[in-house]
Amino acid sequence: MTGPTVDRRRAMLASIATGAGLMLPAIGRARAAPASSASRTGTCSTPQSAIARTQYGPVRGYVSDGVYTFKGVPYGEDTGGENRWLPAKPPQRWTETRDTLSYGANCPQTLHDFSAVEHTFLQQWTDGFISEDMLKLNVWTPSLSGKRPVMVYFHGGGFAFGSSYELASHDGAQMARHHDVVQVSINHRLNVLGFLDLTEVGGAAYDESVNVSMTDCVAALRWVQENIARFGGDPDTVMIYGQSGGGSKVTTLLGMATGKGLIHRAAVQSGGGGSLPTTEQSRDFSRRVLRELNIGPKDLGALQRIAWKPLFEAGNKVATEINGPRGPMGPSLTPRVGWNPTLDGKVIDVRSYSDVAPEVSRDVPVMIGNVSEEGMRWGYNPSEAQWRTDLTTQMGGDKAGRLIAAMKQAHPEKAVWTLAYGVQGLQNRNRVQDMVRLKHAQRGAPVYQYLFQWQSPQLGGVAGAWHTADLAFCFDNTALCDQGTGNTPEAQRVARTMSTAWANFARTGNPSQPGLAWTPTDPQRCQTMVFDTTSRMVDDPEGAARRILLS
Repeated sequence: MTGPTVDRRRAMLASIATGAGLMLPAIGRARAAPASSASRTGTCSTPQSAIARTQYGPVRGYVSDGVYTFKGVPYGEDTGGENRWLPAKPPQRWTETRDTLSYGANCPQTLHDFSAVEHTFLQQWTDGFISEDMLKLNVWTPSLSGKRPVMVYFHGGGFAFGSSYELASHDGAQMARHHDVVQVSINHRLNVLGFLDLTEVGGAAYDESVNVSMTDCVAALRWVQENIARFGGDPDTVMIYGQSGGGSKVTTLLGMATGKGLIHRAAVQSGGGGSLPTTEQSRDFSRRVLRELNIGPKDLGALQRIAWKPLFEAGNKVATEINGPRGPMGPSLTPRVGWNPTLDGKVIDVRSYSDVAPEVSRDVPVMIGNVSEEGMRWGYNPSEAQWRTDLTTQMGGDKAGRLIAAMKQAHPEKAVWTLAYGVQGLQNRNRVQDMVRLKHAQRGAPVYQYLFQWQSPQLGGVAGAWHTADLAFCFDNTALCDQGTGNTPEAQRVARTMSTAWANFARTGNPSQPGLAWTPTDPQRCQTMVFDTTSRMVDDPEGAARRILLS
C-alpha cells in the first residue's frame, strides 16, 4: 500500500494500507533471577530452561501452557540519532542473560484515538509504546530443540504505522501450541524513518536510506537464518506472510536479491504489489521535505536531531502536494511518493507483483488471497438507495445497477451494509487475479489462492469478513479474539482448518490437509479455497460480480 496519511484512524477504517507521542525512557534490563520452586508449578513460569543462546547473547523467555515465548529480542541496534536512515547495525553483544519477557517499542507513528468504538471492539487494538529503538522481534516455540518450520509475520498498516502486536490476533502462541511451528513477528522502521532518500545530504553511506524499512525486514530474516535453530526452528524452512501493508512487504521482499535463500514460502493477505516511485521522484520528494522544514540541503545533523513528528508532518504535506488526493482504496496503480519503497535499482530493482513476479523468487511457492468485506467502515451504513447513488457517482449508473444486482443475487442473505462493504472485496479479488497471473506465468513454484468469507456474528452480523478478520483464524486465535469472532464452535472449526493450512504450507509448500485438498490456481479457472462455515474449493468465487468492475 502506498502514500502517507496523517489520519491513521481514517486509513484503517477505510481499509487502506498505508505520531504524535512521547519518546519513553529506556527501561533497564534486570539480571535474570535464579530458578525457584514456583517455576515448577502453574501454567506460566520463567525457568532456567527458557533460556536461548543467540549469537549476540543469552535471552530468557517464559513458558506458558507449554509454549516458550520470547518478546522484544533485539535484531538490530537503536536507530535513533546518528543511526537514523542508516542500514540496521547488529545488536551489541551481551554476556549476562537478557530478559525478553515483554514486547519492545513500536516505530514512532500516529496513535489510535479509539473513538471508533466498533472497530476497537472487533479488532482489539493496542498501541504499546514508541521509540526509535524498535528493531525487536518475538518468538513462540514448542521447544528449544528440533527443526520446525518457521513462520515470520509482517504486520499491516501500509508502510506508515502498525506493529507486531497491534492486534490481539498477532499472538503466535496457538500456532506453536497446536501446529508445532516456530512463530516469529517483527517491528521495523516505518514512515519518514523508513523511507527518506538522503543520499544527496549524507553521501554514499545513505544509499539505502530510501528503502531502509525494507532492509530492516531483511536484517530480521537474516537473524532468523542465523539464530532460529536455537529456538527449535529450521532455518531452511521459512515462510513469510503478511496482511494488508504486510502483504505488500511480502511481495517487495520476494523481489529483493538480498532475500534470496532466506525465504522458502510466502503468503500475501489482502495486500501486495503496488507501483513504486523512481529514485528521482523520491529524491525530489526529499529535497522538498527539507525545504518545508527549513533545513539546509547538507545539514545531516539537523535531520538527526529533529523530533519525529515535524518530520512526518512535513513529509505528509509534501506528498499530498505531489500526489494529489488518493484514489480508490488499495495499492496505487500509479507511483506515489511518500512512505513506501522506491525502485532505486539497488535495494529494489523490480516492481514485484505489480509489473512482474520476480525471477529471484521463482522457486518460492506463494499463496494469495483476501477477505470478502475488505471495505467495512462502521460509519458507512447506507440504505440501498444511498449505496446505488454512491456507486453511480463512482462508476456510472449502468455498471452500478449491474453490480448491485449481481451481489444481491449471489448473497441474498447479506444486509445492504454488508454488500456495500463487499465492493472493496471484489476490487481486491481482481488484484489477487493480477498477482496470480504474474506468478503463474513464471512456470515455477505453484501459486495458491483463497477467499475468506466467514461472517462474524458480532454487532448484528453486518460487519461480515472485514479487513484483518482473517488474522484471528490463520493464527488460530478465535478465543483470544473473541470480541471479533464470538469464539463460537463454528469459528473454532474454521480457525483450526485455516491455521492448519497455513502451517502445512509453511512445512511443505502445499496447504492441503486430510479431507481438504487445495489445488494450485491458474488465471483461467481461478481455483480458490473458500474459508467459510464449510471450507471448500470453488472456481472463481464472486467471479460474476468482480468481472463487472473490469467492464
